[in-house]
Amino acid sequence: MIEAMDIVKTFRSGKKKVPVLSRVSFALEKGQTLTIAGKSGSGKTTLLNCLGGLEKPDSGRIRCFGVDVTALSGKSQALFQREKVGFVFQYGNLLSYLTVSENISFPLVLNRFSSRKKEMRIKGLLEELELTGLSRAMPHELSGGQAQRVAFARAIAHVPALLLADEPTASLDTATGRNLIRLMVRMGRENGVTIIASTHDNEIIRHSDRTIWLTDGKITG
Repeated sequence: MIEAMDIVKTFRSGKKKVPVLSRVSFALEKGQTLTIAGKSGSGKTTLLNCLGGLEKPDSGRIRCFGVDVTALSGKSQALFQREKVGFVFQYGNLLSYLTVSENISFPLVLNRFSSRKKEMRIKGLLEELELTGLSRAMPHELSGGQAQRVAFARAIAHVPALLLADEPTASLDTATGRNLIRLMVRMGRENGVTIIASTHDNEIIRHSDRTIWLTDGKITG
């Protein structure tokens, strides 16, 4: 289970404190898909970053599968992110100097998969995501949809417990985005991965088990 309890986060703008998250609380069962919806600036990305340990809330607690994420620091935080979390960013964020296969293998290397397991996992993901002929391609040679599929493959390669996706279809056309969502939800459920995605895309909302709406950092629905 994932539990967020009274999460508060503010940023400074000059001498002023700007509230970004205001006492956000929710609980999510393992294997479910949750959408965090809301307009730009509503706090969606900040909440995802807090859930994944990329940012610390000013107050409140986040527990992911028995781990108090808000109490982690240093090596413990890095280990949690490396083993338990996969991230999909809005524009893929692939490593430009690595091939498709090398990008996908990155979390496998970090998690010390054997060479054989690594090769089998990469081969399976390339086939599943219809990227087989692009294993040696560089990121600049990919279309937007292909790049996001590679980013998704990299995020789930080590079979994380939690997948965090920040506006994963924002840079894609409607048809490409729709296909990515279906793949993401299906493969997540097949592997028992809990998915939390920030979006204003109704297609993602439609495929989710639950949706929470953020307005000015507060849950409004």
